[in-house]
Parts: sequence; C-alpha cells; structure tokens
Amino acid sequence: MKNFLGSIGNRIFFLLLGGIVVAVFATNWLASNERRNTLRELRFQHLADRVEQIVQAVDHIPPAQRPIVLQAASNFGFEARMVEDMNDAIGPDASPSPSTSPLTEMLQARLGEDRKIAVQRESECPPLRIDDVRAPRRDTCRVIYISLHDQALMRLRLHQPGEPPALRERGGPASLFGLQYILLFLVLIAMLAWLVARMATRPIRQLAQAASRLGSDIDHAPLAETGPTEIRQAAHAFNAMQARIRRQIQHRTHMLAAITHDLQTPLTRMRLRLEKVSDPGLQQKLIDDLGVMHGMVREGLDLARSMDSSEKIQALDIDSLLDSVCADAADAGQDVALQGSTRAFVMAQPGALRRCLTNLIDNACKYGKCARVSIALEQQKIAIRIRDQGPGIPESELDAVFEPFYRLEASRSRDTGGTGLGLTIALNIAENHQGQLRLRNLPEGGLEVLLELPQMTPARNR
Repeated sequence: MKNFLGSIGNRIFFLLLGGIVVAVFATNWLASNERRNTLRELRFQHLADRVEQIVQAVDHIPPAQRPIVLQAASNFGFEARMVEDMNDAIGPDASPSPSTSPLTEMLQARLGEDRKIAVQRESECPPLRIDDVRAPRRDTCRVIYISLHDQALMRLRLHQPGEPPALRERGGPASLFGLQYILLFLVLIAMLAWLVARMATRPIRQLAQAASRLGSDIDHAPLAETGPTEIRQAAHAFNAMQARIRRQIQHRTHMLAAITHDLQTPLTRMRLRLEKVSDPGLQQKLIDDLGVMHGMVREGLDLARSMDSSEKIQALDIDSLLDSVCADAADAGQDVALQGSTRAFVMAQPGALRRCLTNLIDNACKYGKCARVSIALEQQKIAIRIRDQGPGIPESELDAVFEPFYRLEASRSRDTGGTGLGLTIALNIAENHQGQLRLRNLPEGGLEVLLELPQMTPARNR
C-alpha cells in the first residue's frame, strides 16, 4: 500500500477523488438541511394561517356560542375547545415549546403581542372523532393554547403535515433510486480524477524516463518541447542540460584521448633512444619506467573509451563471452577457473564488456593470486562473481578504490604495475550497461567482486 500511494499519479487521483467526494457529500448535506428548514418553515406558515383564521372566526362570537361552534371543528380536520386555565390544561407532564419557537413567533406577529400563546407538540395524533377507529396517525400534532380578545383561553389541536416520503423513508425506493445516482456520479468522478491524474503525471513520467535514459545514452534524442508552458520550460531546461553534459563529456573525452594518443609517439622515440644507453642497469630502469608510462597511456585511452563509447550495442551470449575471457586469461598463465552457466543473453557493447571482465579478472590474479569466477541467474539478473585469495581491501576503502588513480598503499602500488584506473573503467562500463559493480571482503579471506547485469527479455531475445 505504501508503494501504491508513493506514486504521484495515485496521490493526485486520491486527492482529487477524495476532495470531490467530500465536497459532494458536504453540498448534499447542506442542501438537505436547507430543504428541511424550508419545508419546516412552510409547514409552520400553514399552521399559522389556519390558527389565524380560526382565532379571527371565534374571536367575534359570543362566549356562550363558542363551544357549539367549536364542536363542529372536527369536520374541518382539527379539534378546538375552550379551557379554563392554561397551566391546568397543559398538565405537569406536558412540554410546551419555548416562547422563542418559530411557530410562536409567527403567531405573536400575526395576532398581536398581547395574546398569551403556548405550543405543545404531540408525537402521535389521536383520532379527532370518537367513532374514528383508525390507528393513530404518524403525523405530528401541534396543540396550541391561545387567548382571545376577552382573555378566554382556546385549545387547538392541528395536524402538522409530515415530511415527504423521499425525506422520511430513507430505505424506500426513492432512496435506492438516489443511491444509484450517487454511485453513478462517483464512478464518473473517479474516471475524471483518473484522467486528470494521468494527464498531470504524464510529463513527469516522460521526464523521469528521459533522465533514466540519459544515464546510459547521453546521445539520446531530446525531449519534445510541447504541452503547457511549465512542461515546455521543464523540457527545454532538460534538453539544455543534456546538451551541456554531452559537450562537457565530449570535450573531456577528446582531450584525454588526444593527450594519451599524442604521448605514444614520443614514448616510442624514447624507447628507441634507450637502446643506445651504455649502462645496462640504467637502461633497464628507464625501460621499466617507460613501460609504466605506456601502461598508463593505454589505460587512459581505455578510460576515455569507457566514458564515451560509440560501439554498437547488440545481443550477446554472456556464457560464451565469459568463457572466452577466462580462456584467454588461462592461456596467458593466470590461475582462472569458471563454473556455472545461465543460457542468458544481454544487450551490450561486446568490446567494452570484454574489457570490463578482463580488468576484473586481471585485478584478481594480480592482487589475489587467482580468480574463481562463477555465473548464475539471481532475481532476473545475471550475477558474475570473481573471488580471489588476496588480503582484501579495508572496509573504509571499498568505495574509494573506484575513484580514478586511487591506489592502496600495500598491494596496489606503482611497484606492482597498477595505475588506479582498472576498477574505474570497469565501473563506467557496468553503469553504461545498466549494471552494478560491488566489492566485499569474504569471511574466509579474499575479495569478491559482484557484477550484476540486466538479463535480456525473451521478447527482445526473439
């Protein structure tokens, strides 16, 4: 789940979807509350209209005739009668509404502030007539006590219209119908959020892919500078950076190649002139120093090629290539042994990868007396291990030995012919092939070099 949410596209998708869903439900809740408040106000206005009509009709009737007129009120959908005292009529268990209720305020505004008004709410309405045997209605009743102009007290019981079925019956067909609309709306919103997330992250994915390709192919085609202004600016900046890096690498590579190439001619002339030195001891020392210089020039050229190789990439049988390198080392008198096979192919530059393997095996034989080479498939990668029986490398210097011209004081010194470029060249070549090169000291002694290369996919293999 952490990896899933770690993607920018997934985060944008869930942020958009969550924000829209919260906004929809909040809007729907506010709209429902406003609708309920509006309907409640309309019901109160309807009750106030009926009460006002009744009070105006009874207000001008003589007190003796009022009970006779109010007995017929049940035929018009409400109950009305005269009472003596408001407190006795309400009773100790009743709960009249506070004087600040909306219905009370409406009645006070319509009938006058001098009238005494009390409102009592009943959850179930009993039948209006004795002969009405139907079950009690579920609509709410409002029992209103209101004084007339002569201070006589009248009690009214009116039915308050209930909420519409769509608001009251949450589990009914109307609710299910609304739920279907909500689900459809959420599906459409999810699709929209997914499209927006894809559109927002597509340029970032393209930029990440271009950055990944830049590490293995500095001459890759530049990004298309299209799209919104910000994307065009980012693509333009990336292309400019790629061009600057390419020029810097080319200038450095050409300078290194030119220097090392031009040095070979004077070194050759010096070798010829050394033949005329009469002192054999001095002559041999000079020839040895000249050999070291020749080695440095050759490795300088190899380093230049490893940083900027124009060699064509092709499919290689890694088993055959490694077997050929080990056989050449054995023919040269080195103690080399190979075991294992993968039957795998890699996309590589043949000359560069051979140079990488040769450098690693030469280092093992030179500084560790022997090279025990093994190859296997591990987690869809080709793992080549080269072990020796040397003193190993201090843990603090396992990373430093990959730096150019870095030498260990004890074994990898000028006296043994090392220039400090072998591992640097091997690392550059491994990284150019999207591989990894690591060193570790073995518990039983010696050093292990691990070269991991990506396996060629079956589709590309065909």
